[in-house]
Amino acid sequence: MAWTLPPQSSAAAEPGLEASSALTLIELGAVFFCLGVLGRLAGRIGLSPIPLYLLGGLFFGNGGLIELEGLDGFSEIASEIGVILLLLMLGLEYTAKELVTGLRQSWLSGVLDIVLNFTPGAVVALLLGWGPVGAMVMGGVTYISSSGIVAKVLTDLGRLGNRETPVILSLLVFEDLAMAVYLPILTTVLAGASFAGGMQAVGISLVVVTVVLIIALRFGNVVSAVVDSKDREVFLLTVLGAALLVAGVAAAMQVSAAVGAFLLGIAISGATATNATRLLEPLRDLFAAIFFVVFGLNTDPATIPPVLGVAVLLAFITALTKIGTGWWAARRQGVGRLGRARAGVALIARGEFSIVIAGLAVASGAVTGELAALATAYVLLTAILGPVAARLVEPAMGLLQRKPRPEPIPA
Repeated sequence: MAWTLPPQSSAAAEPGLEASSALTLIELGAVFFCLGVLGRLAGRIGLSPIPLYLLGGLFFGNGGLIELEGLDGFSEIASEIGVILLLLMLGLEYTAKELVTGLRQSWLSGVLDIVLNFTPGAVVALLLGWGPVGAMVMGGVTYISSSGIVAKVLTDLGRLGNRETPVILSLLVFEDLAMAVYLPILTTVLAGASFAGGMQAVGISLVVVTVVLIIALRFGNVVSAVVDSKDREVFLLTVLGAALLVAGVAAAMQVSAAVGAFLLGIAISGATATNATRLLEPLRDLFAAIFFVVFGLNTDPATIPPVLGVAVLLAFITALTKIGTGWWAARRQGVGRLGRARAGVALIARGEFSIVIAGLAVASGAVTGELAALATAYVLLTAILGPVAARLVEPAMGLLQRKPRPEPIPA
């Protein structure tokens, strides 16, 4: 029997492809290594790594000091997976009962949250001449707080057991449910669909959300049993495959891939959700970091200085509106003044969802590139301001509440 060597691969036959693959590996390795350094630096200074990841993307991206050219194919799909994993993990944190209970308890505060925090972004977009579509996008960017940053701040500061924490979590749950309706509408508007098409998207979204909540409430154990496995490899492949499959089907139904992943996370409950969270967390962190870097890569740093003043003003206004929202919601639950202040400042930070919204808008080509620059600068400012304010709120309130010493009685 004669043995023959296998034919050369096309990559080996073409030196140009080998060089391109080598360049991609070198650039990808450099990006991952830099992300590790930035993440370590963020941990040292007590901040979320999101602002540093965005800055890293600006440094390496279009118009940055070092422009990377070999990551286009990988970074696009990796950033999509990052969004899906972010929303899947967010859904795993809640059960359907917690969502329904949180919605009942916080719906009035949630409506106030929408009014106070959606309006500033929408008004700024209209004043800058970006039209109704730009107003809808910027309203979403300024509306939703970063669940990831808020959760990290509460954990780092040891406030998970505080009386105001359930109020904060209820508002975050309401915002997540609002996104389940908002994102399909936004996707339809960005695609240039008609009013009837937009209403159809809203109807489909509401039906899907309702059906998933019913399934999660009544058959959550069945869904969990389908994806569960004692073998870690099988479990990882099943959960990740299900998330990508559901996200793809949701996108095909004009519901939004991110929302599809979020709803799947809600449907998985109990020990299965706990195990899935532990198993997927490293993957989530990796692909989410790539997502933030890719957004920075696609933003020209030269476009930020012209909108920096607007970003600072918008960050200041929406910090006050978030504080007002948290204060009012905590007051309704009988929380004291210090707890109200802690609830308000905890909500200041914007992050992953704001960048997801801006990224969808920029990718569609329906908005100006200045919107991406404003969103980037705004998220950078609030993602830094939020954790800092959370650390300083107790000393500040202590100074405000300190009573002056009585004057001594003259002899």
